[in-house]
Formats: sequence, C-alpha cells, structure tokens
Amino acid sequence: MAIPPESQSPGAPYRLGVREPTQLMRDILDISKEFQLLMSRELSVNSTDLAAMELILMNHGMGPTELARKLGLSTAAVTTVVDRLVALGHATRSKHPHDGRAVIVQPTPEATLQAMSTILPVVRAIESTLDDFDDSEQETITRYLLQVSHAYRQALPAEPR
Repeated sequence: MAIPPESQSPGAPYRLGVREPTQLMRDILDISKEFQLLMSRELSVNSTDLAAMELILMNHGMGPTELARKLGLSTAAVTTVVDRLVALGHATRSKHPHDGRAVIVQPTPEATLQAMSTILPVVRAIESTLDDFDDSEQETITRYLLQVSHAYRQALPAEPR
C-alpha cells in the first residue's frame, strides 16, 4: 500500500508515495547505515577504514592497489587507511604469497573475531527469517531482491568517477 505524501504528519520524514515493500527496502538501507556506525564504534574506526576492513575481511586480505580501486581512493589515501588499521591492530601487511614484490593487507585474527562477534548474530537472524517462507516464497523474495539490486546497479555510472 502506498503512503500518499499528503497524508504524512507534519515534521515526519518525507516518504515518497511508494508501496510498502519499497519503503521497507529504504528502511533496511537506513538501518544498515546505523549498523555500520555501530561497527565503526566497536572497531574504533571511521567509515572509510570500516569499508576497508569489510573488504579485507570478506576477501581474506587483498593488495593495497585493489583495495584503493574498490574503495574509490588513491593508493596514497589507502596507504593512510592501512597505516591506521595496522596501528589499531586490525590489519597486518605481509608479502604476497605469489608475488614477492607485492604486499597483501590482511585482517588480524583479533579484529576478525571482534567484527564477526557483532556481524554473525545479525547474519544468522536474517538468514533464519527465511525459514518462515516456503521455497516458492523464497524464490519470489530472491527475485525481488535481485531486481532491486539490478535497479541500483543500473543507476551507477559504468566507470567509477
């Protein structure tokens, strides 16, 4: 059911006249940002450092050049990010296993445990909600989320700015 803009109470956040699933998706995105702020506080890092941490955690480490590309930062800026993560004990630099000239940035076991202790309960709770739906409903949910993901991707420029 769409929420008509004229029926919104004064002072309430503006909500486009969209159907409830679309508004719920917007709410999930907002809550996700709040969760990222929580993670930033838990790890004592800023949002850029957290994004770097997420990437090295998900990829079990990566090179600074690739990290810079994924974050949309210069390699010099990523060096500063990595320096901060290393100083906080969240990451280490080591030689790349296949290229002795290259460096790989990896999360420390302690940082991995700290991040996972916050993330895993949420992931498990989200994952368990699917148990409330039969296979057909799960396929519908998956199809919807794929199309939402596609809509966001279509809105992005082909080349990073």
